[in-house]
Amino acid sequence: MLPLDSDSSTGLAIQVASSATDLPTPEAFLAWVNLARQGDDGEVTLRIVDEAESAQLNQQFRNKRGATNVLSFPVADLDMPLPPDVVPDLGDLVICAPLVASEAAEQKKPSLNHWAHLTLHGVLHLRGFDHQDDGQAERMENLEIDLLQQLGIANPYQTESTEFP
Repeated sequence: MLPLDSDSSTGLAIQVASSATDLPTPEAFLAWVNLARQGDDGEVTLRIVDEAESAQLNQQFRNKRGATNVLSFPVADLDMPLPPDVVPDLGDLVICAPLVASEAAEQKKPSLNHWAHLTLHGVLHLRGFDHQDDGQAERMENLEIDLLQQLGIANPYQTESTEFP
C-alpha cells in the first residue's frame, strides 16, 4: 500500500494497493471528491485496488462474488457517537483499477471520465445517496449527471443514440 496523498488538510487520503500505472493524479481525485462532497468537511479515504482485493471485500461486506468497480463504506453506517465538536469522516471508498479500465474500454469512454464518475458515485454513497429503488436511483443519477456536466463529462447513463447537452 503506497499513500499518494495523506495530507489531512485536504480531507482526502489516497492509498494505492494496485499494480495499475495509469491512475488519475491526486489533484484530480481531490477535485472530484470535493465536487461530490458539496461542502461536507468529512474525511474520505480512497483505496485503489486490484481485482483480488475488490472481490474479497465484495464477498465479505456484500456477500457477492467477484470484483466490483466501487465499494463505499460510510462512517455513518457504523453508528459511532462522536463529541459534538468533531466533524465525522464520510468514510472509505475502494475502487478497482482494472475494472475501471476495462469498463471504460467496453463503454468506449475515456478512462479518466470513468474514474471521475465512479469517484463521484462513491462519495455520493458516503453522503447517504443510494439507488435501491427507482426514486432513489433517479435522484442519485440526476445528481451524478449534474456533477459530471460541471466537469464537462457526458451523461454516462444515456445510450449512444442520444447526446448529452
